[in-house]
Amino acid sequence: MTFNIHTQTVEYGNGKTATIETGKLARQADGAVVVRSGDCIILATACTTEQPKEGVDFFPLTVEYQEKFAAAGRIPGSFHRREGRASDYEVLICRLVDRAIRPMFAANFKNDTQVLMYLISNDENVAPDTLVGLAASAALTISSIPFEGPISEVRVAKINGAFVVNPTPKEADKAEMNVILAGTIDNILMVEGEAQEASESDLIEAIKVGHQTIIKQCEAQLELKEKAGKPKMEVAAPEEDEALLQRIQDFAVAKITEIATTATGKYDRKAALKQVKEDFLATISEEELETFNKALFDRYYYKVEKNAIRNSVLNNRVRLDGRKTDEIRPLFMETDVLPSPHGSALFTRGETQSLTTVTLGSKQDEQMIDKADALSYS
Repeated sequence: MTFNIHTQTVEYGNGKTATIETGKLARQADGAVVVRSGDCIILATACTTEQPKEGVDFFPLTVEYQEKFAAAGRIPGSFHRREGRASDYEVLICRLVDRAIRPMFAANFKNDTQVLMYLISNDENVAPDTLVGLAASAALTISSIPFEGPISEVRVAKINGAFVVNPTPKEADKAEMNVILAGTIDNILMVEGEAQEASESDLIEAIKVGHQTIIKQCEAQLELKEKAGKPKMEVAAPEEDEALLQRIQDFAVAKITEIATTATGKYDRKAALKQVKEDFLATISEEELETFNKALFDRYYYKVEKNAIRNSVLNNRVRLDGRKTDEIRPLFMETDVLPSPHGSALFTRGETQSLTTVTLGSKQDEQMIDKADALSYS
């Protein structure tokens, strides 16, 4: 058997390169790639249904990441022998990818879509979470799915005063600042990370350094698309009714703006906004109700309400509860609010509250976590 294999080499960061390969594994998927750096190998697949999902007003996208213990030549520990539910670490990696790719699909695309990523070979010197964004985007880019990428993700760490792109896990442990960036050729989509202390100039420099690598990785995906990309699916244009939109604006904008500029409580404001919507629906005659598109109305009304409130805050520089834009909500903190727990605290910010407790345990209470790249339990 012969395979129609296409490979693209891309700068991975930290002086290393990664290869993106398609055409050998998971050939029945709409898009599938294998990304390799060192001995770390990620398999990413993207699949979608032929028809849009009926009765939904959102994009039904599922993103999953799983680390196979066999990738490191290990057998799962006895307390999770069969690699069941995803670990917290795997869920967090899923979210990093989901947040970056979800806004990048064609408008009105409502087909069930899955993006699955697997660590199938582990390298202790390569962090797999720096490759999954590249792998997921590459699978989508070469697929028939109307993905308007590509995107990529990189980790940037400040180590001994220097910015390092995609450091090894051991290097990252020594970092003063450690952030993960997601972006396209033109823009940054997401920044997430941690630091002991970080100046604004350091964060900006980290974003600039990381974006340079992201651009190269996106360009490599476009080159792979030229070699192995499939024609994109056609997506029906969303239904529009300019007359209905204008009618909603004429009726509701002034009323919503008045509510937004009147400092009221959360529930009073919510009730007043709901009443404006109901008042508009009351203007629809019985003859119009026969052909009235409620789903389209809900979409338009949400858009009008959101824009009216946003414009009110920006123009008047006053928030909905009467605070100026440079004022924070009233804060209140209290400790030892509960008598029996080892520690407790109540934090209140405006109408939001958090009641927190802490319990001290012994060494016997330590939670054991089994990971594919761990040589022992940690």
